[in-house]
Amino acid sequence: MSLVLNLLTGVFVITGASFSLLAAIGVLRFPDPISRLHAAAKAQTLGVLLVMVGVACQTPAKEAVVLVLVVVFQLITVPVLGQVLGRTAYRTNVVHRESLSPDELAERLAADEEAEAGAERDGGRPAS
Repeated sequence: MSLVLNLLTGVFVITGASFSLLAAIGVLRFPDPISRLHAAAKAQTLGVLLVMVGVACQTPAKEAVVLVLVVVFQLITVPVLGQVLGRTAYRTNVVHRESLSPDELAERLAADEEAEAGAERDGGRPAS
């Protein structure tokens, strides 16, 4: 059983490390921030999760709670960070907007600007 557990641990850790390496290469090589965010968010998160599963195979159950907290923290914070960074890159015109096939944020920002302009015309009163 120990040989199988060691082999499984090795597979998880090596696969996770490979995903993390590919994420780092993607962050360095991809041309625009949206592509870089995709590499950083998806591949890096999967890499960290696989490494944590591999490490959890070798640790006692009461110490694996810390690893579970790391996994939960990754799953909660990475999508939020990706959303914030993506919107910041979009609003600062760093993103190649022509490469975005459905540009839903442009429509939303245009509607927000229209609402703000309407509020300024009405003397700063919010629309009812």
